[in-house]
Amino acid sequence: MTIKPALTHLPIKIAEAGFYRGFTKDVTIAGKIIVGALILWAVAFPEHAAAALGSMNSFILASFNYWYVYVMAFFLLVCFGLALWPASGRLKLGLETDKPEFSNFSWFSMMFGAGIGIGMLTFATAEPMYHFAENPSTIMGLTEGSTAENVRSAYIWSFTHWGLAAWAAYAIVGLSLAYFAYRRNLPLTIRSGLTPLFGRSLSGPLGHLIDVVAVVATVLGVAQTLGFGVEQFISGLARIGMGDWLYSTAADGTTSSSTLAIVVALVVIMGASTMSALSGVGKGIKWLSNINMGLSFFMLAFFIVFGSTMFGLQALFLGMWDYLVSIPGNLLTVWPKDGTETGDALATWQGSWSIFYWAWWIAFAPFVGVFLARISKGRTVREYVLGALVIPAIMCFTWFALVGGTAIDLELSGKAAGAIVGAGQSDQLFAMLAVILSPTLAWLMSIVVVVLLLTYLVTSADSAILIINTINAAGDEGPKARPHIIFWGVALSLVVGGLIIAGGLGAIQTAMVIGALPFSLVMVLMGFALIKAIYRDGMRQKRGLPTTQAAPAVAE
Repeated sequence: MTIKPALTHLPIKIAEAGFYRGFTKDVTIAGKIIVGALILWAVAFPEHAAAALGSMNSFILASFNYWYVYVMAFFLLVCFGLALWPASGRLKLGLETDKPEFSNFSWFSMMFGAGIGIGMLTFATAEPMYHFAENPSTIMGLTEGSTAENVRSAYIWSFTHWGLAAWAAYAIVGLSLAYFAYRRNLPLTIRSGLTPLFGRSLSGPLGHLIDVVAVVATVLGVAQTLGFGVEQFISGLARIGMGDWLYSTAADGTTSSSTLAIVVALVVIMGASTMSALSGVGKGIKWLSNINMGLSFFMLAFFIVFGSTMFGLQALFLGMWDYLVSIPGNLLTVWPKDGTETGDALATWQGSWSIFYWAWWIAFAPFVGVFLARISKGRTVREYVLGALVIPAIMCFTWFALVGGTAIDLELSGKAAGAIVGAGQSDQLFAMLAVILSPTLAWLMSIVVVVLLLTYLVTSADSAILIINTINAAGDEGPKARPHIIFWGVALSLVVGGLIIAGGLGAIQTAMVIGALPFSLVMVLMGFALIKAIYRDGMRQKRGLPTTQAAPAVAE
């Protein structure tokens, strides 16, 4: 069989002059038009936007539930398969002489902060508490909600949603891009991951379409994350006494974040994010990531000292065992509506939780994947997979066990007296601090949480801005024009604010699930393309053909 040399040149037309100098105009302008149209739709016609998004979301959850479940299992199998496969595991993401740019601590800090850090502060308390009350085991009558016998079931599902599968979605995109960008000197953009399947045709409209899909998915995935963060940031400001203006009360007595509070929060977060993005990965993002990782370890140490440590450690180790045993079943089970009360309840639960999470991680994957590739040059495939899957998953499990376990223990013992359960999702962490600490200490710790949340929000947003511009610039990692950085900072703010005002976090969630669907197909193709590329490179090595391509020397 004839083995052709690997493709090491993928020309992508970029503007040579003018406002879009250095950018692929087809991708950049199309992305701006789609995102701009979404903003105008959500702000000008909020009720129509909410209704239309809801209808599309219901259709996708009913028609593509099998797809979302099975593709996540596929990503996990591909990542671990490539890491364990000797021929691929020892391959370096770069030339043999390349060394990692960042220390292990900085590498992990940036990866964790950009990938999932914000969610820890909201869901480490909220998700175990929710599954403690209801999960598939309680729906099927196997356990009773809000009792000690339901704790292990609660952690199985918490770990399922935030464990290996989540990070596999990120890792497969990053692994694909790093492989082709640093071993074959292809552009660091999404289309490069499909070159083994489509070749040079990706220089044209097909490649532009793939990158546009990635940009839109990134905006919606990051908007979902920022939306949760904004709501919790506002809750934190209220807890530290910033005033009643943060909330508004509807006619039926329900309270929600006020429009003014959302605007102020977004101005603070996105203003800091844009300034950090202007400074680049090696400066602002790196230092912010190290700060928020340090504060994260401080928070964990706090819960070890003041929280329900033994309860949390038991939840951690039993939960990890139960989770690992449950992986084959939980990752491959789909509950379709079957007309029975139990079947319909399971389908509704899975759509609201598992399918939502799988769509969230997929929508977030182009952003985190490009970012992971950007910071992982010089590492082996095996080192990358273990670093990008196992270590962050264990960090998530530790957060959920120590923080969420403390909340569950306080409710089981009666010390919380319903204060944590009765708080809103964004306020449960602050409510727990108020239970276990004196008012003064609770106020001080709330400030720490707000600062930590702000650093996570800024890290995620500024990384997203840089990644969007990297995709728009045909993979150019160099400095970007300030107007384009500012545009995407403002656009992210308007997407988050517009969708929250139009229909709350639910509107962002539905838009994100819709945006994730086309990119999930791109990710599946990336997985097959990566397997094909590594197999073909093995054949090339046997025939003495080159499998890497150094970047051309740049004149001084």
